[in-house]
Amino acid sequence: MKNLSLSRKDRKNLIRIVVALALFLAILITDKIIVLDGVFAGSAAWVFPFCLYLVVYLIIGYDILWRAVRNISHGQVFDENFLMCVATLGAFALAIYRGVTGQEIEGFDEACAVLLFYQVGEWFQSYATGKSRKSISALMDIRPDYANLVRADGTTEKVDPSEVKIGDTILINPGEKVPLDGVIVRGQSTLDTKALTGESLPRDVDAGGEVISGCVNLTSQLEVKVRKQFYDSTVSKILELVENASSQKSKAENFITKFAKYYTPIVCAAALLLAVIPGIVTGQWSTWVYRALSFLVVSCPCALVISIPLSFFAGIGAASRYGILIKGSNYLEKFSKANTFVFDKTGTLTRGNFAVASIVPEDKAEEILRLAAIAEKDSNHPIARSIVARCGKQTEGGYTLTNVAGEGIIAEKGGDKILCGNEKLMAANGIEYSTPEGVGTVVYVAKNGTYMGAILIADEIKPETKQVIGELNNMGCKTIMLTGDNEKIAASVAKEIGVTGYKASLLPQNKVEEVEKLLAQKNKNDALCFVGDGINDAPVLMRSDIGIAMGGAGSDAAIEASDIVLMKDDLKGIPLAKRIAKKTMAIVMENIIFSIAVKVAILILSAFGIANMWIAVFGDVGVAVLAILNAMRVNSKYSDR
Repeated sequence: MKNLSLSRKDRKNLIRIVVALALFLAILITDKIIVLDGVFAGSAAWVFPFCLYLVVYLIIGYDILWRAVRNISHGQVFDENFLMCVATLGAFALAIYRGVTGQEIEGFDEACAVLLFYQVGEWFQSYATGKSRKSISALMDIRPDYANLVRADGTTEKVDPSEVKIGDTILINPGEKVPLDGVIVRGQSTLDTKALTGESLPRDVDAGGEVISGCVNLTSQLEVKVRKQFYDSTVSKILELVENASSQKSKAENFITKFAKYYTPIVCAAALLLAVIPGIVTGQWSTWVYRALSFLVVSCPCALVISIPLSFFAGIGAASRYGILIKGSNYLEKFSKANTFVFDKTGTLTRGNFAVASIVPEDKAEEILRLAAIAEKDSNHPIARSIVARCGKQTEGGYTLTNVAGEGIIAEKGGDKILCGNEKLMAANGIEYSTPEGVGTVVYVAKNGTYMGAILIADEIKPETKQVIGELNNMGCKTIMLTGDNEKIAASVAKEIGVTGYKASLLPQNKVEEVEKLLAQKNKNDALCFVGDGINDAPVLMRSDIGIAMGGAGSDAAIEASDIVLMKDDLKGIPLAKRIAKKTMAIVMENIIFSIAVKVAILILSAFGIANMWIAVFGDVGVAVLAILNAMRVNSKYSDR
């Protein structure tokens, strides 16, 4: 049982089921060998087997009886507890009636079997729910208990995270959870981000780096300046999303809820008519009451009421294990139909930062990079930082740097003069240059009047982008890129990553217009997803059928407006979530069709007296257990390829 990682409640119920099953089998086998109602003579011979089976009945069914009484007192009559009680108590009453009238006793063993196997089904449900909840509860463990607030006199005090204000400094010791989002002002450490992103590898951080709440500090003490209050922090928003996910029900779940509401009273009325009308006509009351009780047992909608929500719950739990937060089962259901994926470019398909794409000519690359780094070393411009970062070496000092507005930088030292800038700087100094092939920003480099070469700077495409776009294309989905970049850059990126279409030079409002056009073109049962990360993506995220936000680096507005959050900032979560959603919906449909088909068949057989109560038990509990086990397949392991 330890290997199953059972909760205390599940362990207790499993022991109860095993004890009741052992007693039941002992009594049943003895009854079949020596016939218990023949042990004593007389009209009260039925009392002996009644007492034995009653012990099993009470051990296994006391809680069902209690729930039925409690629910009836609260006005909730027609549920599975009521059906189980009517069917099993009716079977006991029928057996007593047959015993008193001198007929062969039939009903005690069936009544116990019904409750016994019903409890087995309930146990499987509880176990499956617990297994799915572990993935989600891992997110709930990220809730911080306290924050170490650094006071003005240098002392620290443990306070509730909600008491810490923006600008305050907190101390995070090794082994403690990061309670609030902020920037490291002192210290260097390693963070465990597994609970947030699903990544197994820790992340190194040092002064100037950002930390988000919910991570665990592993190695060294950190001082962090708080950027967000607790209610606005990453951990608070994630917990709110998780807690609200269950309220967003899918169409399938809403259908099952309405179905059970009307279905249960109808079958109760049908069972009553099945007992009364043929009983009056034939006078064989015990035969038709027995058939009606079998009808009631098999009619219980447990398989549907339990397995369908459980399938969605398992799907959401499976996704959360991989750092994919789905805000409700309705979004999971809708996502399974998604066949158009619209992507923002910068920060989503690309890293959103500049990097050296190429250096021309290649044989002089190291020298060109060294000269450019000398000129750009003191600049904070993203292009300058990308050049210095690519150089990676300590640059020479002592140069006088002159910034020529709109053209570039001139670096002078002794008799040396380095020019680093655009074509205007080259032309102004009479230097002939050649433009390299490729799309991006070109930085030209010259030394002492001689053209040395050029550096092409471009936004980096994320390493997983091509793979993800390829997977989605192979699934038969449209992939469309929307960007504010010019046509030339957009066309180059679109060709490289393989999207099926793109639109360039778009403002935020233009993106909404493009999505509106795509929504108007799609079929009614299809779904359009928009994937973005920036604050300017919030309107289009809300307008699309499914909004997907990059959780780690994405803006708060984008995360709030989205329906699915990728906590890893890894696009591979999209096809993975698609596979989880499709598998979930396939299992939901399997359970609905299988459950209804078996129940209808056994209901008809029960009405005609072909199926006895043992077959009815399978029709109810057996189908429920099979449906629950099928639902558990959703929470299996997935490859994120």
